[in-house]
Amino acid sequence: MAQQDDVFKKIVSHAKEYGFVFQSSEIYDGLAAVYDYGQNGVELKNNIKRYWWDAMTLLHENIVGIDSAIFMHPTIWKASGHVDAFNDPLIDNRDSKKRYRADVLIEEEIAKIDDKIEKEVAKAAKRFGESFDETLYRQTNPRVAEHIKEREELHERFAKAMNDNDLEALRQIIVDRGIVCPVSGTKNWTEVRQFNLMFRTEMGSTADGAMTVYLRPETAQGIFVNYLNVQKTGRMRLPFGIAQIGKAFRNEIVARQFIFRMREFEQMEMQFFVRPGEELKWFAQWKEWRLRWHKALGLGDDKYRYHDHEKLAHYANAATDIEFRMPFGFKEVEGIHSRTDFDLSQHEKFSGKKIQYFDPELNESYTPYVIEPSIGVDRMFLSVLCSSYEEQQL
Repeated sequence: MAQQDDVFKKIVSHAKEYGFVFQSSEIYDGLAAVYDYGQNGVELKNNIKRYWWDAMTLLHENIVGIDSAIFMHPTIWKASGHVDAFNDPLIDNRDSKKRYRADVLIEEEIAKIDDKIEKEVAKAAKRFGESFDETLYRQTNPRVAEHIKEREELHERFAKAMNDNDLEALRQIIVDRGIVCPVSGTKNWTEVRQFNLMFRTEMGSTADGAMTVYLRPETAQGIFVNYLNVQKTGRMRLPFGIAQIGKAFRNEIVARQFIFRMREFEQMEMQFFVRPGEELKWFAQWKEWRLRWHKALGLGDDKYRYHDHEKLAHYANAATDIEFRMPFGFKEVEGIHSRTDFDLSQHEKFSGKKIQYFDPELNESYTPYVIEPSIGVDRMFLSVLCSSYEEQQL
């Protein structure tokens, strides 16, 4: 792990030295978790966006694009659930005064057990050579079996705590596992509490007449509120998709790992509207298509994997991540979600406007279901940068 951290530090240094990424406001000592893209970085970033945009809009006749505003009516975020439910579970260490996401601390603990398993397997593979049967070894070796059992038990507790939104259970896992603060090395933790991630500001010419608005935490809602406009003016028939690339903003308390987690970032999202009852079929199809798109970059097929969500968002009935092996472990670069009809139904309820699709084949109106592939541009950028970095002896 120390060697991987060293490599990552070199990549971050390289990104600045060669004009890819600069710390924002650097001459004023910088602004935490905010970055600027330099002359080479902006070219790479634009190439990534063009690769995604063309794959979505040119290779699919039934997908079109839009560019919605960052500022939107505040009721949109009430309808979407962001005002009430867009939270992270945070915990503080009293000695270091550092704040962490409780779920991330536990996920890292699970990853440590995974590392133990992989090290046991790697040692055995080296010892037995070509005759090594990895599947059999994983099933029969007592040390591996013990680690797997430990992982499964921890995973089960974690999944239940997340699904029940049980903050005390999350803290208890941290206490029981003896997880320490990386800075202070102590276990002096506070209680876990929820923190809303949205930035808010005011819009209006006078203080009395100002309206509280939010910097959008995702680009998806701009697509949903324009669904009818696009469907009617484009005479779109199901299934069809609406794609968008744009900035989003989240008040990440635990922003770290360079451009992997930032407060201002860019998303590439597509909402694919389908008939109710067909969403899981399309979910599986988009999982396959999106992984194929990533592998076509040539960064290495073994660097990708799926990771199904332990806790589904309030709008989803299925969700998975495509993870990429960064120097600091496998991390999400794209999320694929089956969002059901939650968003359109909520906006119909809160706006009082009918947001449905008339299906000429079925001769009936209904609210479409939605499949969403969503990529962080900055995370894609980082995966390309990390995979391209190579040290050579001259």
